[in-house]
Amino acid sequence: MTTLQWLTALMPVLSVFVLLVLLRLPATRAMPLSLLVSALLALWVWQLPLKQLLAAMLEGSVIAVSILWIVFGAILLLNVLRYSGGLDAIRAGFAKLSPDRRVQTILIGWLFVSFLEGAAGFGTPAAIAAPLLVALGFSPLAAVVLALIADSSSVSFGAVGTPVLVGIAQGMEGASPEALQAIALTAIGIDVLVASLLPLILCLILTRFFSEEKSWWPALQLAPFALLGGLAFTVPAYGVAWLLGPEFPSILGALTGLVLMSTLAHFGILLPKTPWYFSAEDKQQSQALQQLVAASDRIMPLWRAWLPYGLVALLLVLSRIPQLPLQGWLRSLEWRWANILGTDISASLAPLYLPGSFFLAVALLTLWLHQNPKQQSPWRMVQQAGRDSLARLGPATIALMASVPMVRIFLQSGVNDAGLAAMPFELAQVAALHLADYWLWVAPLIGALGSFLAGSATFSNMMFASFQQAVAAEAALPETLVLGLQLLGANAGNMICVVNVVAAASVVNLSGREGDIIRYTLLPMLYYCLAASLVAVLFWL
Repeated sequence: MTTLQWLTALMPVLSVFVLLVLLRLPATRAMPLSLLVSALLALWVWQLPLKQLLAAMLEGSVIAVSILWIVFGAILLLNVLRYSGGLDAIRAGFAKLSPDRRVQTILIGWLFVSFLEGAAGFGTPAAIAAPLLVALGFSPLAAVVLALIADSSSVSFGAVGTPVLVGIAQGMEGASPEALQAIALTAIGIDVLVASLLPLILCLILTRFFSEEKSWWPALQLAPFALLGGLAFTVPAYGVAWLLGPEFPSILGALTGLVLMSTLAHFGILLPKTPWYFSAEDKQQSQALQQLVAASDRIMPLWRAWLPYGLVALLLVLSRIPQLPLQGWLRSLEWRWANILGTDISASLAPLYLPGSFFLAVALLTLWLHQNPKQQSPWRMVQQAGRDSLARLGPATIALMASVPMVRIFLQSGVNDAGLAAMPFELAQVAALHLADYWLWVAPLIGALGSFLAGSATFSNMMFASFQQAVAAEAALPETLVLGLQLLGANAGNMICVVNVVAAASVVNLSGREGDIIRYTLLPMLYYCLAASLVAVLFWL
């Protein structure tokens, strides 16, 4: 590649980093500008045919609509719970279990997010967990940052194993069940040593950057509980991967961790005697809530408040198990746009299968589950919740309708008149040419690049698995180890993925702060990649 071609291939990364992170432009401005620059360079330098570019943009628009549907459903359910009193009951429940913000971060931000990732993936965890944290009293920025960082390790087996069973399986040559099992075990084996530290990192970020005292010390005081919280997920997940395969490690590992850590929190085991709050004002508000709960008999029962989210999780799990008929039935209604503008690019949409449809159905069902004669009518409630939810979609629509088409141009750039491969492969080949001797340090960064751009660890694994396989053979490295690092790098890229950041920010009404979010999640992403490489070098070679 020439220097100009190399810069063109890097432009989707460079433009996002410069405009969002350095210049701090809101995504509503940064992403349309990035799309414009990337599209012009793709036409001029990469010599992409106009039809190919337009088809890629149309494909991206279809994908963006599916993401917006998830965001709308998550916001709608949240608003219905707010009007029904369900959110107040959930807040009260956590205040009773433990008012400590560090403990709530581990239970919701780490373990509940991991469960949701295992059940659904594709941006759903942050869309649910971030507003729950906000409802508990977390700032919107803290809630989104914590949810995005936490939604990482569990991604290996997210959406019932899709990153392995679809991403790695379709991306590599000779993907036998035994090979996939070996890659999965390698990834989760490294994760036991790397990702088990993430709950402690979450607490360190929480107490240092989002509290009044700006100190590391409160997080270190909780280190035993936080480290056990990490192991409570990764160790059971390893056992499930070894016994059952890649489908259920995240789901069962997270459920095991939730039961164990909630029990410890209830009895105050491994917890400091004094709960930790963001500020004196936060402490007063939390204590007032606890007193209100103790004195009131009008708070909704906790099981009833959590029932909508339980139903969403149940539907997501049941719909993702291919052995059950529900998946086939939901996917039977599919809109497909084949050969867009006469190219080989196609797009499809199965509206009933999208998590957004589950959110919508459960939101409507919640009107009946949470009905109260003293409240406004269900019809009035759904009207008000619907209006509020639609009003929140504006900035996310602009950002996603620009960012996803830009990514699809990047991925679909293999059809061109310059004789070049697709941009991600050209970048990866340059990296392999100069860095093959250090590939165990590079492999996870390639996976992270794929997730950052494609918006999905599954797509990253599909893009780069065969490439990682080829570099492993050329550098005489264990193929299973290199592909395991690809899987972990794709997890790490989930923390800074523009699509996830925009979607999560929009749910908590934080549109315009996407660059601030990425600045917080960038270092944890690098930790995850580099720590995985270090463990691989020390223990797997």
